Amino acid sequence: MPPFRRLAFVVNPDKPGASELADELLEIAGRAGVKQTKLNKGRKLPRGYFKGCDAVCVVGGDGTLLGVVRAAARQGIPVIGVNRGSLGFLTTYSAEEAPVQFEALLGGDYRLAQRSMLDCKIGPGRRDAALNDVLIKNEVNSRLVRLEVFADGELVTDYFGDGIIFSTPTGSTAYNLAAGGPIVHPAAQVIAMTPICPHTLNNRTIIFRDTVKLRVVNRTEDARLLVAIDGQRNSVVTGNSIDIALSASRLALVQPRRYSHFAVMRSKLKWSGGLADKK
Repeated sequence: MPPFRRLAFVVNPDKPGASELADELLEIAGRAGVKQTKLNKGRKLPRGYFKGCDAVCVVGGDGTLLGVVRAAARQGIPVIGVNRGSLGFLTTYSAEEAPVQFEALLGGDYRLAQRSMLDCKIGPGRRDAALNDVLIKNEVNSRLVRLEVFADGELVTDYFGDGIIFSTPTGSTAYNLAAGGPIVHPAAQVIAMTPICPHTLNNRTIIFRDTVKLRVVNRTEDARLLVAIDGQRNSVVTGNSIDIALSASRLALVQPRRYSHFAVMRSKLKWSGGLADKK
């Protein structure tokens, strides 16, 4: 793979050890022949921060990485995730692995995983993109919502409950999983729709194909909807509907050449009970 020679860093200083680890990686980058580096400590990025960069290295947790998704995808640059958080599904490299593998990685020893994103239209001129999920719920916490969902103009059903999660395969191990939704392989081109605490036993997750155009219509009396993008950005919907589809843009995640999705699942989710535990 092409080497990285112009590198941006985004560091979450609230994560223990993140700043020190970033400083160490910056030193390694200098020795590896990286011509240009820039460092941002904090989640708020300056406008155009990624312009002219080959990649961005995020040191923090998955939340820190989600904070750079829109800008990185818009600029078309890969994301190197180094975990200083808890689970770390998206931050591929552990704090122990990163210093050991960083020089080889910068030289081209990596692979790219192209991850699907969701495009969400909240209203006229109001669009956003999600790597993990789009949550739709009542603006007022603890209030129920009644929502109709249409797929390519056809009514799917109506939901009465706490809300609905629309998830990418990448986000299937996030809120979707906590709400009882399925784990979806990240290479699948689908959208998972999972109701949150529906007031019926018959509503379960529905998996939609990649080309589907979804519309959610608010049928709740005297209530406005709240849309949460990747758990990071909240918008109150003043209109009556929300449109969701797979985005034409994708996010490129940097991974080790021998990265194994199922090995990560076994480790992060503590899968056990089989021969895999003995290997």
